Amino acid sequence: MKIIEGVITTPDARVAIAIARFNNFINGSLLQGASDALKRIGQVADDNITVVWVPGAYELPLAVRVLANMGKYDAVIALGTIIRGGTAHFEYVAGEAISGIGNVALNTEVPVAFGVLTTESIEQAIERAGTKAGNKGAEAALTALEMINVIKAIKA
Repeated sequence: MKIIEGVITTPDARVAIAIARFNNFINGSLLQGASDALKRIGQVADDNITVVWVPGAYELPLAVRVLANMGKYDAVIALGTIIRGGTAHFEYVAGEAISGIGNVALNTEVPVAFGVLTTESIEQAIERAGTKAGNKGAEAALTALEMINVIKAIKA
């Protein structure tokens, strides 16, 4: 039986992070967690990490698609925060972000990690950006690194 499992350490990886400016007070923590995980755990060189800021979560799918199609990056990480408000806006933005980023992941051979928080409240977002519930940015970075190695192993 052949078993394929990815490892996290990927020192030569070239990783792009697409991050939304909207809700930056949360997203900055996600970025810090992702950067720290890439460098400290994945041993990715600082020069191999590119950060691309977009206006909001709705714009993430296009940026992720362009980055994935460039042939320059081994993985792309999408970071953002969508907090439910009193209107249906949350459903539309969250749905399009999730669907669009998922489509990029399925239609390219570049690993795409989803680090977009969809929460009911600011408190939940804060918990998932580095307090009680860990840092989802760091988790997305580790997922991206592992998937780089899984894809390489599958193709070998």
